[in-house]
Amino acid sequence: MSVIGTAICLAVSLFFLRTILTFRVHTTYFWLSVFPLFLVAGAALFTVRGYSISGDSIFIERLFWPTRLPVAGLQSVRFEPDAVRGSIRTFGNGGFFSFTGYYWNKRLGSYRAFATDPRRIVVLRFPKRAVVLSPDSPEDFVRVLSSFASNA
Repeated sequence: MSVIGTAICLAVSLFFLRTILTFRVHTTYFWLSVFPLFLVAGAALFTVRGYSISGDSIFIERLFWPTRLPVAGLQSVRFEPDAVRGSIRTFGNGGFFSFTGYYWNKRLGSYRAFATDPRRIVVLRFPKRAVVLSPDSPEDFVRVLSSFASNA
């Protein structure tokens, strides 16, 4: 999805840039040519590069910064590869470098996602929310995080 999305955005940008240079058209075409590049850059900034566990938090590693997810109140952590099937994105990115944002489905209800691979889904359940991650080794991740969960 990321490769195809990036290719489409670059093609659109090049098309409008070529139109600007060839026909010397209005500056609206300039903004149409740079918007897809901003879209790619914005999605890339929020990509999920990995996860680390330190102290009482999980850190979601982004391109230039980590996002901290406290594990206080963690009730359970489970590897559930089909957990996100049938999800509806309510706000966020649906696969352009990552699956991040807010989603809903019948199985989880409302949840927050920080994932890159829907086949490696680990579900963290808290009293009032669920969080979805996709570590490289879900079983190992669950084993390490289970010590933080009250009812794992």
